[in-house]
Amino acid sequence: MPLGDTPRSRCQFYRRECDLPAVVDPPELGRIVMRAGSVWALTMPSSLGQAVKVHMQNRSIPLGPILAHPRSNRWTFLIAPDLPESDTRLFAELFRLNVAVARTGSTIALPSPTSTAAAIRRWIVPPRNHFRPSGQVVVAAIRAWAPPDRRSR
Repeated sequence: MPLGDTPRSRCQFYRRECDLPAVVDPPELGRIVMRAGSVWALTMPSSLGQAVKVHMQNRSIPLGPILAHPRSNRWTFLIAPDLPESDTRLFAELFRLNVAVARTGSTIALPSPTSTAAAIRRWIVPPRNHFRPSGQVVVAAIRAWAPPDRRSR
């Protein structure tokens, strides 16, 4: 852990530099979370996440923040909230692909500098500014790698 990096300072960085509505909750554990609203998330198996990341990079599509959950072997892409709220076909398609959507009101946990939190989640692509890719762009990349029998019907 870099000298001076605390849950509180990391949370302030997320809020000021990255426009992520993060809070330390609970303070005694140093866990950092945010409520989805201006930012949503797509969480998927890490193998799919890796393929989506490479797909986007190969097409020069800018990557936004991506975090890993090593224990559950999943990756989360933070996205702009531009997916239709009530598109049940889209959410069913993503569900078949084992992709969860954290929409408005959901809680999203972020990496914290505490020793225990580092084993639970870490940044693949850390946030550096306010940029998040379009959710539609990330969904298109997911579809590009989805098995044909699991795509939209």
